[in-house]
Amino acid sequence: MIVVDSNIVAYLYLPGEYTAAAEALLERDPSWAAPVLWRSEFRNILAGYMRRGSLTFQQVHDLQSEAEDLLSGAEYEVDSLGVLELVRDSECSAYDCEFVALAMKLGTKLVTMDGKVLRAFPGITVALSAGQSG
Repeated sequence: MIVVDSNIVAYLYLPGEYTAAAEALLERDPSWAAPVLWRSEFRNILAGYMRRGSLTFQQVHDLQSEAEDLLSGAEYEVDSLGVLELVRDSECSAYDCEFVALAMKLGTKLVTMDGKVLRAFPGITVALSAGQSG
């Protein structure tokens, strides 16, 4: 099992530069987990595509449903104290620290492309482009 941030989910479902890498990651390690927060972040990403006219409402709804199916049973609440401690000890947002806290809780890696998170938590994070998984 690996923890993925919302952008990794977006790379999987929204064709672009990192889609092939996200697909390869899913093939290598199909057990993805995320804090419940991922849903809101992914909805916000999809909202941007819809507002720009890149995706229809129905496409956005279908993609959200597919992503929710992928992470079904692997969405977790995280402890606020743990998240706030990570925020205190880094310059990362509380949102980003939720993903880090979950990876720590599950004893696995967080796959991300967020440079700030990768630099702040090198022992627990791995870049998607590195082609590594937990």
